Amino acid sequence: MNRSLVGALSALLLGGATLVGAGAAPATAASPAKAPKAVDFAGTVALSNCSGSVVRTPGSADSDPALVLSNGHCLESGFPGAGEVIVDQPSSRSFTLLTASGGSAGTVRANKVAYATMTDTDISLYQLTSTYAQIQSAYGIKALPLSDSHPTQGSAINVVSGYWKKIYSCNIDGFAYRLKEGDWTWKDSVRYTSACDTIGGTSGSPVVDPASGKVVAVNNTGNEDGARCTLNNPCEVDENGAVTVRKGINYAQETHGITKCVTTGNKIDLNLAGCVLPKP
Repeated sequence: MNRSLVGALSALLLGGATLVGAGAAPATAASPAKAPKAVDFAGTVALSNCSGSVVRTPGSADSDPALVLSNGHCLESGFPGAGEVIVDQPSSRSFTLLTASGGSAGTVRANKVAYATMTDTDISLYQLTSTYAQIQSAYGIKALPLSDSHPTQGSAINVVSGYWKKIYSCNIDGFAYRLKEGDWTWKDSVRYTSACDTIGGTSGSPVVDPASGKVVAVNNTGNEDGARCTLNNPCEVDENGAVTVRKGINYAQETHGITKCVTTGNKIDLNLAGCVLPKP
């Protein structure tokens, strides 16, 4: 998993990922391709050990308490066990909210872990003490919208790390039917092309589709040493049980499923129709 920071500084010094910066057509002409949006750090956060972002679903209201998305393995209480699901756990964790250029806009604070697991996916959702409207009023920062659609193979993506203040740029290479790492197994994981060589501290980074500006996944792991299905060395398992190891390749967990599990007031409701997040 990308949480571990051991060796991350040396990886940067050796040359890790590259920081990226962040007239009407005639009626008879084909519409031009939509220009990608500039992806920056606005709305991302830095945790003590990971990255994250302030996110909202298509149905969220400005008056709702804001949510911060990161990984389940980034919880301050440690890794959830295989099969463990955490809901409504009190938390006073603080997050450094970043500006577009990566500077500190201020600090936001959680009052609970609304949802977290490392089963089927690797996500944590913290509920903040501030609403979206209060964050925008105080800091001029808008939340990142969560896409409600499955990401597309081959599409361009940016992995935005609030911890390192780095933006990785690559494409979605494909999807792993199952991704197994140690005791944990994740479903339908996003596999990056090799240009997104994420390192420790990038866990929890939002994976943004620059064409829409929406979050399509959350960065969580990569195979470091070429080992098979061990901690920090996930392996892919296909529908027939065949195992593939891709040394140096990194992965993320899709987030469109989250949008099916959030109801009025930004409350997590695992009984909503279409919600397939694991239940306690």
